[in-house]
Amino acid sequence: MQDDDWFDPAVFPSNPYLLLTPGPLSTTKKVKAAMLRDWCTWDDDYKCLVQGIREELVSLATKKIDDYSCVLMQGSGTFCIESVVGSSIPRNGKLLVLVNGAYGMRIVNMAKILKIDHCVLDSGELMPPNNDALLKHLQEDDTITHVALVHSETTTGILNPLKETCNIIKEHDKTLILDAMSSFGGVQFDAAEHQVDFLVSSANKCMQGCPGFGFIIATRDALDACQGSKRSLSLDLHDQWTTMEQDNGKWRFTSPTHVVHAFKQALKELEAEGGIPARHRRYATNQAVLDKGMRGLGFAPLELGLHQGPIITTFHSPDSSDYDFSIFYRKLKDSGFVIYPGKVTTRDTFRIGSIGAITPSDMRDLVSAVEQSIFWE
Repeated sequence: MQDDDWFDPAVFPSNPYLLLTPGPLSTTKKVKAAMLRDWCTWDDDYKCLVQGIREELVSLATKKIDDYSCVLMQGSGTFCIESVVGSSIPRNGKLLVLVNGAYGMRIVNMAKILKIDHCVLDSGELMPPNNDALLKHLQEDDTITHVALVHSETTTGILNPLKETCNIIKEHDKTLILDAMSSFGGVQFDAAEHQVDFLVSSANKCMQGCPGFGFIIATRDALDACQGSKRSLSLDLHDQWTTMEQDNGKWRFTSPTHVVHAFKQALKELEAEGGIPARHRRYATNQAVLDKGMRGLGFAPLELGLHQGPIITTFHSPDSSDYDFSIFYRKLKDSGFVIYPGKVTTRDTFRIGSIGAITPSDMRDLVSAVEQSIFWE
Protein backbone atom coordinates (compact mmCIF):
# COMPACT_ATOMS: atom_id res chain seq x y z
CA MET A 1 0.00 0.00 0.00
CA GLN A 2 1.25 3.49 -0.85
CA ASP A 3 1.33 6.29 1.72
CA ASP A 4 1.74 10.03 1.33
CA ASP A 5 5.48 10.70 1.38
CA TRP A 6 5.51 13.03 4.37
CA PHE A 7 7.81 11.05 6.66
CA ASP A 8 11.46 11.92 7.05
CA PRO A 9 13.15 8.52 6.48
CA ALA A 10 15.96 9.53 8.80
CA VAL A 11 13.47 9.89 11.64
CA PHE A 12 10.85 7.40 10.53
CA PRO A 13 12.64 4.68 8.53
CA SER A 14 10.72 2.24 6.37
CA ASN A 15 10.18 -1.25 7.69
CA PRO A 16 12.90 -3.59 6.39
CA TYR A 17 10.39 -6.29 5.46
CA LEU A 18 6.72 -7.06 4.91
CA LEU A 19 5.00 -9.33 7.39
CA LEU A 20 3.27 -12.07 5.41
CA THR A 21 1.66 -13.60 8.49
CA PRO A 22 -1.86 -13.90 9.89
CA GLY A 23 -1.08 -11.05 12.32
CA PRO A 24 0.51 -8.95 13.51
CA LEU A 25 0.87 -7.75 9.96
CA SER A 26 2.24 -4.88 7.91
CA THR A 27 0.54 -1.57 8.59
CA THR A 28 0.64 1.78 6.80
CA LYS A 29 2.91 4.60 7.90
CA LYS A 30 -0.09 6.66 8.96
CA VAL A 31 -1.29 3.89 11.28
CA LYS A 32 2.16 3.72 12.84
CA ALA A 33 2.42 7.52 13.01
CA ALA A 34 -0.80 7.70 15.04
CA MET A 35 1.17 6.16 17.93
CA LEU A 36 3.74 8.97 18.08
CA ARG A 37 1.76 10.99 20.65
CA ASP A 38 1.03 10.27 24.29
CA TRP A 39 -2.57 10.17 25.46
CA CYS A 40 -4.45 10.13 28.76
CA THR A 41 -6.66 7.10 29.30
CA TRP A 42 -9.11 9.06 31.47
CA ASP A 43 -9.50 12.05 29.17
CA ASP A 44 -13.00 12.76 27.86
CA ASP A 45 -11.71 13.22 24.29
CA TYR A 46 -10.07 9.82 24.45
CA LYS A 47 -13.20 8.19 25.87
CA CYS A 48 -15.21 9.78 23.06
CA LEU A 49 -12.79 8.21 20.59
CA VAL A 50 -13.32 4.81 22.24
CA GLN A 51 -17.08 5.16 22.00
CA GLY A 52 -16.82 6.00 18.31
CA ILE A 53 -14.67 2.93 17.68
CA ARG A 54 -17.15 0.71 19.51
CA GLU A 55 -20.01 2.03 17.40
CA GLU A 56 -18.07 1.64 14.14
CA LEU A 57 -17.17 -1.96 14.93
CA VAL A 58 -20.80 -2.85 15.58
CA SER A 59 -21.85 -1.23 12.30
CA LEU A 60 -19.19 -3.26 10.46
CA ALA A 61 -20.43 -6.49 12.07
CA THR A 62 -24.17 -6.21 11.49
CA LYS A 63 -27.05 -4.14 10.19
CA LYS A 64 -28.93 -4.80 13.45
CA ILE A 65 -26.84 -2.32 15.38
CA ASP A 66 -29.37 -1.84 18.19
CA ASP A 67 -29.17 -5.51 19.16
CA TYR A 68 -25.39 -5.57 19.54
CA SER A 69 -22.73 -3.83 21.57
CA CYS A 70 -18.94 -3.87 21.52
CA VAL A 71 -16.41 -4.36 24.29
CA LEU A 72 -12.74 -3.51 23.85
CA MET A 73 -10.34 -5.66 25.87
CA GLN A 74 -6.63 -5.19 26.59
CA GLY A 75 -4.25 -7.88 25.35
CA SER A 76 -4.05 -10.21 22.39
CA GLY A 77 -6.98 -11.82 20.64
CA THR A 78 -6.53 -14.90 22.80
CA PHE A 79 -7.19 -12.73 25.87
CA CYS A 80 -10.55 -11.80 24.33
CA ILE A 81 -11.47 -15.38 23.53
CA GLU A 82 -10.64 -16.38 27.10
CA SER A 83 -12.65 -13.44 28.38
CA VAL A 84 -15.73 -14.70 26.54
CA VAL A 85 -15.22 -18.35 27.47
CA GLY A 86 -14.52 -17.50 31.10
CA SER A 87 -17.33 -14.95 31.45
CA SER A 88 -20.22 -16.31 29.41
CA ILE A 89 -20.50 -19.94 30.51
CA PRO A 90 -22.22 -20.37 33.88
CA ARG A 91 -21.01 -22.89 36.45
CA ASN A 92 -23.67 -25.37 35.32
CA GLY A 93 -23.02 -24.74 31.62
CA LYS A 94 -21.24 -26.92 29.08
CA LEU A 95 -19.18 -25.90 26.06
CA LEU A 96 -18.95 -27.80 22.78
CA VAL A 97 -15.87 -26.80 20.76
CA LEU A 98 -15.82 -27.46 17.01
CA VAL A 99 -12.18 -28.15 16.19
CA ASN A 100 -10.30 -28.31 12.91
CA GLY A 101 -6.99 -26.76 13.88
CA ALA A 102 -4.78 -25.37 16.61
CA TYR A 103 -6.98 -22.41 17.47
CA GLY A 104 -10.00 -24.57 18.17
CA MET A 105 -7.78 -26.66 20.41
CA ARG A 106 -6.67 -23.49 22.19
CA ILE A 107 -10.29 -22.92 23.20
CA VAL A 108 -10.41 -26.49 24.47
CA ASN A 109 -7.32 -25.78 26.58
CA MET A 110 -8.99 -22.68 28.00
CA ALA A 111 -12.00 -24.73 29.05
CA LYS A 112 -9.72 -27.27 30.73
CA ILE A 113 -7.78 -24.63 32.66
CA LEU A 114 -10.94 -22.76 33.67
CA LYS A 115 -12.52 -26.06 34.73
CA ILE A 116 -15.46 -25.60 32.38
CA ASP A 117 -17.40 -28.72 31.46
CA HIS A 118 -16.79 -29.24 27.75
CA CYS A 119 -16.73 -31.67 24.85
CA VAL A 120 -14.99 -31.64 21.47
CA LEU A 121 -16.10 -32.39 17.92
CA ASP A 122 -12.92 -32.67 15.83
CA SER A 123 -13.31 -32.84 12.04
CA GLY A 124 -9.57 -32.99 11.31
CA GLU A 125 -7.33 -30.22 10.05
CA LEU A 126 -8.34 -30.39 6.39
CA MET A 127 -12.13 -30.40 6.68
CA PRO A 128 -14.74 -27.94 7.95
CA PRO A 129 -17.00 -28.92 10.85
CA ASN A 130 -19.09 -32.01 10.16
CA ASN A 131 -22.64 -30.70 10.38
CA ASP A 132 -24.22 -34.16 10.51
CA ALA A 133 -22.04 -35.03 13.49
CA LEU A 134 -22.84 -31.64 15.06
CA LEU A 135 -26.57 -32.22 14.71
CA LYS A 136 -26.30 -35.69 16.24
CA HIS A 137 -24.14 -34.37 19.09
CA LEU A 138 -26.62 -31.64 19.99
CA GLN A 139 -29.55 -34.03 19.78
CA GLU A 140 -27.88 -36.51 22.11
CA ASP A 141 -26.46 -34.09 24.69
CA ASP A 142 -28.95 -31.54 25.95
CA THR A 143 -26.54 -30.36 28.67
CA ILE A 144 -24.55 -28.35 26.10
CA THR A 145 -25.27 -24.64 26.51
CA HIS A 146 -22.56 -23.00 24.37
CA VAL A 147 -20.80 -23.84 21.10
CA ALA A 148 -17.49 -22.31 19.95
CA LEU A 149 -16.38 -22.20 16.33
CA VAL A 150 -13.29 -20.73 14.64
CA HIS A 151 -14.23 -18.97 11.40
CA SER A 152 -10.80 -18.65 9.72
CA GLU A 153 -8.59 -21.44 11.04
CA THR A 154 -5.10 -20.21 10.22
CA THR A 155 -3.52 -23.54 11.09
CA THR A 156 -4.24 -24.38 7.45
CA GLY A 157 -5.97 -21.35 5.92
CA ILE A 158 -9.39 -22.98 5.83
CA LEU A 159 -12.40 -20.65 5.96
CA ASN A 160 -15.16 -22.56 7.71
CA PRO A 161 -18.63 -22.08 6.21
CA LEU A 162 -20.97 -20.41 8.66
CA LYS A 163 -24.55 -20.62 7.45
CA GLU A 164 -25.53 -24.27 7.99
CA THR A 165 -23.34 -24.75 11.06
CA CYS A 166 -24.70 -21.64 12.76
CA ASN A 167 -28.27 -22.59 11.85
CA ILE A 168 -27.90 -26.00 13.51
CA ILE A 169 -26.43 -24.42 16.64
CA LYS A 170 -29.19 -21.85 16.96
CA GLU A 171 -31.99 -24.31 16.08
CA HIS A 172 -30.94 -26.07 19.28
CA ASP A 173 -30.95 -22.79 21.19
CA LYS A 174 -27.25 -22.78 22.05
CA THR A 175 -25.14 -19.68 22.66
CA LEU A 176 -22.76 -19.24 19.73
CA ILE A 177 -19.18 -18.03 20.25
CA LEU A 178 -17.46 -17.21 16.94
CA ASP A 179 -13.71 -16.79 16.85
CA ALA A 180 -13.47 -14.38 13.92
CA MET A 181 -9.94 -13.39 14.82
CA SER A 182 -8.48 -13.70 11.34
CA SER A 183 -11.61 -13.06 9.28
CA PHE A 184 -13.37 -9.99 10.67
CA GLY A 185 -12.58 -7.00 8.50
CA GLY A 186 -11.39 -9.16 5.61
CA VAL A 187 -14.44 -11.38 5.00
CA GLN A 188 -17.93 -9.91 4.74
CA PHE A 189 -20.64 -11.49 6.89
CA ASP A 190 -23.43 -10.26 9.15
CA ALA A 191 -23.28 -11.45 12.76
CA ALA A 192 -27.04 -11.12 13.21
CA GLU A 193 -27.83 -13.11 10.07
CA HIS A 194 -25.83 -16.01 11.49
CA GLN A 195 -27.29 -15.42 14.98
CA VAL A 196 -23.83 -15.02 16.50
CA ASP A 197 -23.98 -14.22 20.21
CA PHE A 198 -20.27 -13.41 20.66
CA LEU A 199 -17.97 -12.40 17.79
CA VAL A 200 -14.33 -12.05 18.80
CA SER A 201 -11.52 -10.42 16.84
CA SER A 202 -8.39 -8.33 17.24
CA ALA A 203 -6.98 -4.94 16.25
CA ASN A 204 -3.96 -6.40 14.50
CA LYS A 205 -5.58 -8.75 11.99
CA CYS A 206 -7.68 -7.80 8.97
CA MET A 207 -8.50 -4.43 10.54
CA GLN A 208 -4.81 -3.58 9.88
CA GLY A 209 -4.21 -1.98 13.26
CA CYS A 210 -1.45 -2.74 15.76
CA PRO A 211 -1.23 -5.32 18.56
CA GLY A 212 -2.47 -4.34 22.00
CA PHE A 213 -6.20 -4.96 22.22
CA GLY A 214 -9.01 -7.04 20.82
CA PHE A 215 -12.76 -6.67 20.82
CA ILE A 216 -15.93 -8.60 21.41
CA ILE A 217 -19.07 -7.74 19.43
CA ALA A 218 -22.01 -9.39 21.18
CA THR A 219 -25.73 -9.18 21.59
CA ARG A 220 -26.76 -7.06 24.54
CA ASP A 221 -28.76 -10.00 25.86
CA ALA A 222 -25.68 -12.24 25.78
CA LEU A 223 -23.58 -9.62 27.55
CA ASP A 224 -26.27 -9.16 30.20
CA ALA A 225 -26.32 -12.92 30.74
CA CYS A 226 -22.59 -12.88 31.60
CA GLN A 227 -23.23 -11.24 34.96
CA GLY A 228 -22.10 -13.50 37.78
CA SER A 229 -20.21 -16.03 35.62
CA LYS A 230 -16.73 -14.49 35.63
CA ARG A 231 -13.67 -16.60 36.37
CA SER A 232 -11.18 -13.73 36.23
CA LEU A 233 -10.91 -10.15 37.45
CA SER A 234 -9.06 -8.62 34.51
CA LEU A 235 -10.95 -10.67 31.89
CA ASP A 236 -14.42 -10.05 33.34
CA LEU A 237 -16.33 -9.29 30.14
CA HIS A 238 -19.51 -8.10 31.84
CA ASP A 239 -17.69 -5.66 34.11
CA GLN A 240 -15.63 -4.29 31.21
CA TRP A 241 -18.80 -3.78 29.18
CA THR A 242 -20.84 -2.11 31.90
CA THR A 243 -17.94 0.22 32.73
CA MET A 244 -17.62 1.29 29.10
CA GLU A 245 -21.39 1.72 28.86
CA GLN A 246 -21.86 3.67 32.06
CA ASP A 247 -18.71 5.80 31.90
CA ASN A 248 -18.76 6.71 28.21
CA GLY A 249 -15.88 4.63 26.93
CA LYS A 250 -13.73 4.26 30.04
CA TRP A 251 -11.66 1.08 30.37
CA ARG A 252 -11.47 -0.51 33.82
CA PHE A 253 -7.67 -0.68 33.78
CA THR A 254 -4.95 1.11 31.80
CA SER A 255 -5.79 0.95 28.13
CA PRO A 256 -3.33 0.82 25.19
CA THR A 257 -3.95 4.44 24.23
CA HIS A 258 -1.41 4.61 21.41
CA VAL A 259 -2.76 1.46 19.78
CA VAL A 260 -6.35 2.70 20.09
CA HIS A 261 -5.46 5.87 18.20
CA ALA A 262 -3.69 3.78 15.56
CA PHE A 263 -6.84 1.68 15.27
CA LYS A 264 -8.92 4.79 14.60
CA GLN A 265 -6.63 5.57 11.69
CA ALA A 266 -6.96 1.96 10.51
CA LEU A 267 -10.74 2.34 10.52
CA LYS A 268 -10.44 5.46 8.36
CA GLU A 269 -8.27 3.53 5.92
CA LEU A 270 -10.74 0.65 5.78
CA GLU A 271 -13.52 3.08 4.87
CA ALA A 272 -11.33 4.81 2.26
CA GLU A 273 -10.52 1.46 0.67
CA GLY A 274 -14.21 0.75 0.18
CA GLY A 275 -15.03 -1.18 3.34
CA ILE A 276 -14.84 -4.89 3.99
CA PRO A 277 -15.96 -5.99 0.48
CA ALA A 278 -13.13 -4.05 -1.15
CA ARG A 279 -10.59 -5.30 1.37
CA HIS A 280 -11.76 -8.87 0.80
CA ARG A 281 -11.26 -8.44 -2.95
CA ARG A 282 -7.68 -7.26 -2.42
CA TYR A 283 -6.90 -10.09 -0.02
CA ALA A 284 -8.45 -12.65 -2.36
CA THR A 285 -6.42 -11.28 -5.27
CA ASN A 286 -3.27 -11.39 -3.14
CA GLN A 287 -3.94 -15.02 -2.31
CA ALA A 288 -4.68 -15.94 -5.91
CA VAL A 289 -1.46 -14.30 -7.14
CA LEU A 290 0.48 -16.10 -4.40
CA ASP A 291 -1.09 -19.47 -5.18
CA LYS A 292 -0.46 -19.21 -8.92
CA GLY A 293 3.10 -17.97 -8.49
CA MET A 294 4.12 -20.59 -5.94
CA ARG A 295 2.59 -23.40 -8.00
CA GLY A 296 4.61 -22.12 -10.93
CA LEU A 297 7.76 -22.61 -8.86
CA GLY A 298 6.75 -26.15 -7.99
CA PHE A 299 5.37 -25.54 -4.49
CA ALA A 300 2.21 -27.50 -3.69
CA PRO A 301 -0.37 -25.79 -1.50
CA LEU A 302 -2.39 -27.74 1.00
CA GLU A 303 -5.49 -28.57 -1.03
CA LEU A 304 -8.52 -27.13 0.74
CA GLY A 305 -10.71 -26.71 -2.35
CA LEU A 306 -13.53 -24.23 -1.98
CA HIS A 307 -12.68 -23.84 1.70
CA GLN A 308 -9.36 -22.09 1.04
CA GLY A 309 -9.66 -18.66 2.59
CA PRO A 310 -8.02 -15.39 1.51
CA ILE A 311 -6.09 -14.97 4.78
CA ILE A 312 -3.18 -17.41 4.71
CA THR A 313 -2.03 -20.30 2.51
CA THR A 314 -0.23 -23.42 3.67
CA PHE A 315 2.39 -24.97 1.37
CA HIS A 316 4.01 -28.38 1.57
CA SER A 317 7.71 -28.16 2.28
CA PRO A 318 9.88 -29.29 -0.64
CA ASP A 319 10.71 -32.98 -0.67
CA SER A 320 14.45 -32.45 -0.59
CA SER A 321 17.09 -33.35 1.97
CA ASP A 322 18.69 -29.97 1.28
CA TYR A 323 15.61 -28.00 2.29
CA ASP A 324 15.84 -26.21 5.63
CA PHE A 325 13.03 -23.86 6.63
CA SER A 326 15.29 -21.71 8.81
CA ILE A 327 17.62 -21.02 5.86
CA PHE A 328 14.67 -20.42 3.54
CA TYR A 329 13.14 -18.06 6.09
CA ARG A 330 16.36 -16.03 6.50
CA LYS A 331 16.85 -15.70 2.76
CA LEU A 332 13.32 -14.37 2.32
CA LYS A 333 13.67 -12.05 5.30
CA ASP A 334 16.88 -10.63 3.78
CA SER A 335 14.84 -10.05 0.59
CA GLY A 336 12.16 -8.13 2.50
CA PHE A 337 9.56 -10.77 3.35
CA VAL A 338 8.74 -12.60 6.60
CA ILE A 339 6.71 -15.80 6.34
CA TYR A 340 5.41 -18.29 8.93
CA PRO A 341 6.42 -21.83 9.85
CA GLY A 342 3.84 -24.56 9.41
CA LYS A 343 1.34 -25.52 12.08
CA VAL A 344 -0.26 -28.61 10.53
CA THR A 345 0.48 -31.61 12.75
CA THR A 346 0.51 -34.36 10.11
CA ARG A 347 2.87 -32.97 7.48
CA ASP A 348 5.83 -30.64 6.98
CA THR A 349 4.59 -27.24 5.81
CA PHE A 350 5.11 -23.49 5.88
CA ARG A 351 2.57 -20.67 5.61
CA ILE A 352 2.35 -17.35 3.79
CA GLY A 353 -0.20 -14.70 4.71
CA SER A 354 -1.95 -12.46 2.20
CA ILE A 355 -3.44 -9.85 4.53
CA GLY A 356 -2.24 -6.47 5.78
CA ALA A 357 -1.10 -3.38 3.92
CA ILE A 358 0.14 -5.39 0.96
CA THR A 359 -0.86 -5.58 -2.70
CA PRO A 360 -0.84 -8.12 -5.53
CA SER A 361 2.37 -6.44 -6.71
CA ASP A 362 3.96 -7.26 -3.35
CA MET A 363 2.93 -10.89 -3.78
CA ARG A 364 4.54 -11.02 -7.22
CA ASP A 365 7.71 -9.59 -5.71
CA LEU A 366 7.55 -12.28 -3.03
CA VAL A 367 7.30 -15.02 -5.65
CA SER A 368 10.38 -13.58 -7.37
CA ALA A 369 12.19 -13.54 -4.03
CA VAL A 370 11.22 -17.16 -3.42
CA GLU A 371 12.61 -18.11 -6.80
CA GLN A 372 15.88 -16.36 -5.97
CA SER A 373 15.98 -17.94 -2.51
CA ILE A 374 15.69 -21.57 -3.62
CA PHE A 375 18.87 -23.35 -2.53
CA TRP A 376 17.82 -26.93 -3.16
CA GLU A 377 17.09 -28.95 -6.26
